Amino acid sequence: MLRKLAGLIVLATACVTAVAAEPPVAMQGQWIVDLSADATQPYTKTMILQLQADGMVTGSFYDSDILAGRWKADRGRTCVSFRTTDGAGPYHTAACMVGDRIEGQTWAEHRNFLFNWNATRPAAKP
Repeated sequence: MLRKLAGLIVLATACVTAVAAEPPVAMQGQWIVDLSADATQPYTKTMILQLQADGMVTGSFYDSDILAGRWKADRGRTCVSFRTTDGAGPYHTAACMVGDRIEGQTWAEHRNFLFNWNATRPAAKP
């Protein structure tokens, strides 16, 4: 009985250790999301990502607070997934770091669209 209990404690500790990881610094902070439908009419919005050690993501996207966000570093990439809302329905977003930018997509079932987008860091101020 004592051996089984010790084994469960070791397993539980390993699971907690695997979940609690240092958030990747490269993905943290402010991003400029390019939502332009075409190059002639630029349209950008700010995204702020705050990745927590417990795998949670907070911040904002398209002027809405991030709800129920999660992040994970696996298979050589770091990705986030979260939900926002416009008051009429949910927007589901998934995005991954690719080099020094983020590539993502947002799905709004209530608006019947899926939108692919890219994000870069804001330009440095002189």
